[in-house]
Amino acid sequence: MNSHLSDPALVALMGLFGGILLGLAARMGRFCTLGAIEDLFYGQNPLRLRMWGVAIGVSVIGTFWLSAAGLLNLEQSFYLNRVWNPAASVFGGVVFGYGMALAGNCGYGALARLGGGDLRSLLIVMIMGISAYVTLGGPLSALRLWAFGDTVYTTTPPGIAQMVARLTGLSFEAVGISIGALILAATLLSRSLRASPSYIFWGAVAGAAIVTGWVGTQWVSSHGYEATPVLSHTFSAPLGETILYVMTSSGNTISFGTGSVAGVVLGAFIGCLIKGQFRWEACDDPRELRRQILGAALMGMGAVVAVGCSVGQGLSGFSVLAFSAPVTLLSIMAGAALGLRQLIWGFSPKI
Repeated sequence: MNSHLSDPALVALMGLFGGILLGLAARMGRFCTLGAIEDLFYGQNPLRLRMWGVAIGVSVIGTFWLSAAGLLNLEQSFYLNRVWNPAASVFGGVVFGYGMALAGNCGYGALARLGGGDLRSLLIVMIMGISAYVTLGGPLSALRLWAFGDTVYTTTPPGIAQMVARLTGLSFEAVGISIGALILAATLLSRSLRASPSYIFWGAVAGAAIVTGWVGTQWVSSHGYEATPVLSHTFSAPLGETILYVMTSSGNTISFGTGSVAGVVLGAFIGCLIKGQFRWEACDDPRELRRQILGAALMGMGAVVAVGCSVGQGLSGFSVLAFSAPVTLLSIMAGAALGLRQLIWGFSPKI
């Protein structure tokens, strides 16, 4: 190991690197969860949603290739080392998605907008981070545990590739790489996507960022001196971690999550400078402010219940083909669609 850097500092740098890639993808490539859902439901344009197909395909192929090469132990991922609770995925996903629509961004999107000078997003990030910690280990933790139970670890990974491997006798790495290739190939069947190579490129960059998180934390976990969790990017609890670190850095430890959060802001800032889009923005509508505060609080709670946000489950969880990932992602989309419908038409029937 590097004698000049501690294990936490190393994983933070790895989080910073992948976060910069994600920040660049957001600002340079318009890679955005809520924007993709809005385009699909209200613009009848699935192009940005197909970017997610590229990102997921690349992340799945890269992650399972790492496993096949002996560079990653998938069972160390918290998406696969605990019993899956479908109710938590659905409820948490819907709550997160609804909150995302109210806030106008997910945690990742808010960080990207903050890097572009949007001070409203700073409030979203702070409220979401605090809400996540309140739900994770604060006053709402008892209610969460009562409703959805405590973490139960398992030696049978709740993963799609592992299930198919048991049924077919194939290696789960081969199954995972094949599924990733099918997702990527199916996505690239779109003529409109093939005509937009920048969308393909930035979707692939987002997927690659997830892979760098897995390989980096696994390397430190295997070669370092301290116990290091194997993880990749997510933006719920890490927002709270970052707030705590900023306040108590002299008595706290930097982490992959804090590096990842800083990386997204930095990558978005760089992207805005390149495109000449940086400008300071603030909220001048009290109703919008109330809506964003409520939405951010709901996102923090929903992400903790679902064990991940739109990036945490939608990319990192999907990259290991956890059962929870597609269920949570679809639930997030449903919650966002409900929230967007309320904002646009209210709950009265559309005429």
